[in-house]
Amino acid sequence: MRFTALKLDSLRDLLIEELRDLYNAETQLVDALPKMAEAATSQELKSAFQQHLEETRGHVSRLDRIFQQISEKSAGETCEAMKGLIKEGETLVKAQGNPDVRDAGLIGAAQRVEHYEMAGYGTARSLARRLGEDQVAEALQQTLNEEAQANEKLTSIAEGQVNVSAASGAKR
Repeated sequence: MRFTALKLDSLRDLLIEELRDLYNAETQLVDALPKMAEAATSQELKSAFQQHLEETRGHVSRLDRIFQQISEKSAGETCEAMKGLIKEGETLVKAQGNPDVRDAGLIGAAQRVEHYEMAGYGTARSLARRLGEDQVAEALQQTLNEEAQANEKLTSIAEGQVNVSAASGAKR
């Protein structure tokens, strides 16, 4: 929660704010992904969550390097959007009932997170490009590509396995 008014005097200020938001979002996700992996019953989904946890740790490290490169601190306010998305995911982690249906719900929650991150990384990348921070933009694009791949993998798991199992085993 922000205790002071956000002050944006330049595009660089906005970039730093976006990067801090992403940094906090990623660190929250590092805590949430193990719980999602544990709750998943599909081995493929469990593995995807575990793999994305490792990628997410890499995203945090990449953001650390970006902050060093632009001589700024990563500390900032809490990313309330990610906090809310994770809270919704926790509801599914704790859900009772058909485990295949819960897995389908976990995929949906994870994809909402991925889309939020893709929006944030795309915005930050565009700002970095405009400011001539080409190395920063390239690093952000790399993360954006990884987030898109994670989203595609979740879609593949949903459509190829989890949703099929959920549909055939769900009570109608």
